[in-house]
Amino acid sequence: MRILPALFILLAVVSLRAEPLLPPNARVAVIGDSITEQKIYSKYVEAYLLACTGRDDIKVFQFGWSGERAGGFAARLENDLAVFNPNVATTCYGMNDGSYKAYVPQIGAEYEKNMRAVVAGLQKAGVKVMAIGSPGGVDPDFFNRPTVKGEVYNDNLAHLRDIAKKLAEENKQPFANVHDTMMSALTKSKAALGKGYGPFGGDGFHPSAAGQLLMAQAFLKALGFDGEIGAITVDMKGQATASSGHIVKAGQGGTVELESSKWPFCFDADPKNAGSNRSILPFTSFNQDLNRLTLRVKNLGSSKAKVTWGPQSREFSREQLDVGVNLAAEFTQTPFDGVFAALSNAIALKQTYETTLIKSFVTHMRVVAAEAAEEPKVAVALTKLKKKFADEHARQDANARRLIKPVIHTIKVEEIR
Repeated sequence: MRILPALFILLAVVSLRAEPLLPPNARVAVIGDSITEQKIYSKYVEAYLLACTGRDDIKVFQFGWSGERAGGFAARLENDLAVFNPNVATTCYGMNDGSYKAYVPQIGAEYEKNMRAVVAGLQKAGVKVMAIGSPGGVDPDFFNRPTVKGEVYNDNLAHLRDIAKKLAEENKQPFANVHDTMMSALTKSKAALGKGYGPFGGDGFHPSAAGQLLMAQAFLKALGFDGEIGAITVDMKGQATASSGHIVKAGQGGTVELESSKWPFCFDADPKNAGSNRSILPFTSFNQDLNRLTLRVKNLGSSKAKVTWGPQSREFSREQLDVGVNLAAEFTQTPFDGVFAALSNAIALKQTYETTLIKSFVTHMRVVAAEAAEEPKVAVALTKLKKKFADEHARQDANARRLIKPVIHTIKVEEIR
């Protein structure tokens, strides 16, 4: 009987891990400064939510603004979010809030005051889930500010990380530890690839694709995704099976044809260049935490086998295939690469439009609103403009979603004797 309480605890942990925090019909606002406005980690987050979760009820809008501090967003929050009405948000402030100098208590007090205003504003706007993110970090080998050395500024950002964590805990919201996720991978990657490897960008703080993947990882983990893309079992003497999101079209004798509506997250090609998101994978747990498409093989009659998936083949031992190999991590070319790239490009276009929409029109509605309230003609013109922009945004969103279709692909397992 003593086993039962432990079993209940284990089941509860598994249940919690398997349930992402995004509600039905989630509307996710990705909020932050110029790092967010780069539209790279925000693109990765949106691509993952649309293609890798198996859900079609998620919408994403990017609200990045270059040079912004938390107080700047607090001032525009009510007006700008009204264009999207999110119920989920991610926030990433602190890089500018640190003022590019050594930490002093006044910096922390100002950041905390403004972040409290952001949290209160999001709650008032109807946001139920907010992944409160820490600032990231800087790369001392590339960060070149006359006011502060990189190591000293990372100490500043670590203080702001702790404040963001405190606010998340106080408000019972998830905390996205962007800072530690980035700094841990930076240390490991520098040790392996040298000081010339720059995942945090040429200026040391606007991350390249490698660093941006780390940011996406922190936010996706905070939002509760367990990373289970799918599980496929090939029986060398029987019928293949697959988990939800993957339909076995045919599967006998080591070959299985699948129709997959849940895609693995796909990476670009270069394993050493910081401009490639693939280059950071050996130094972080993205694939283990968020991107597991697992192949298991039963009744293998040899000590190893060749697995062919799309254009690439790899060899694995019987022990590896018995436990399961993560196809998304083991294969550098996949049958999903083309469709994933097309989706990412469409999302990038949509998010570029979102930046233009917010910075060129929506935020200025605060000024026009008073005049529109007094002048009917202005109000009519403003309504027409709003509809025009909303229609264009809906068109671009639909263009991206149109690319999300089940992918037909084949896995072939051949015994090696």
